[in-house]
Amino acid sequence: MCGRYASTRSPEDLAQMFQVTDWYPEETLAPSWNVAPTDEVWAVLERTARDADEGAPARRKLRPLRWGLVPSWAKDAKIGARLINARVETVHEKPAFRKAFVKRRCLLPADGFYEWEEVKDHKSGKARKQPYYIHPEDGQVMALAGLYEYWRDPAVKDADDPAAWLMTCTIITTEATDAAGRIHPRMPLALTPDHYDAWLDPRHESTDDLRTLLTPPADGHLDARPVSPAVNSVQNNGPQLLDEVPAP
Repeated sequence: MCGRYASTRSPEDLAQMFQVTDWYPEETLAPSWNVAPTDEVWAVLERTARDADEGAPARRKLRPLRWGLVPSWAKDAKIGARLINARVETVHEKPAFRKAFVKRRCLLPADGFYEWEEVKDHKSGKARKQPYYIHPEDGQVMALAGLYEYWRDPAVKDADDPAAWLMTCTIITTEATDAAGRIHPRMPLALTPDHYDAWLDPRHESTDDLRTLLTPPADGHLDARPVSPAVNSVQNNGPQLLDEVPAP
């Protein structure tokens, strides 16, 4: 699974990297070295404006979404905390994800992600979980494949009130490869730039074609280093979380 990641690039940088056409300066997120479920995260997506003419092209947007997908049919938003990941093997079939897979796909920019390996503490002899920070060797941003969804809050009577709608997202995961595979069997699935356009295009609705874009990355591009267990607490944040510590 993917339960924590780092996302520290500015929206201006992300807009340039992903060729975003629409970004609203009033929508801001602080850099985070410890992104956790239910946090707001940057997402790149393509949508056609509701008042646009029929056949108008979709525009690429950079939007903050809440991590943890809430399906449109959910009775309340609490389910989102359990739907932070979607397995690539079944994402097109699961009721919580299948509609979003066809209509509402996004990219979630990340510097890297964390996974935990169970190790034996040499002093106590007890098992503990050692966190690792896993990231591209070349320092490039990872474009994690994601889905997003709209949820209508029934507590807000006016459907035109922005508070009436919650936008949430989930990260698609795959079998781990390279450095990540030595630590944990699953990892977030990152797309290559040549697949961005097809993945984001809302007119692209062929399940089979979309699934061909979701191939595990080739070995040899990720690095992993042990980091402090301080990352275990969502209260901790800052670049020091990425500092390497002695290997267990």
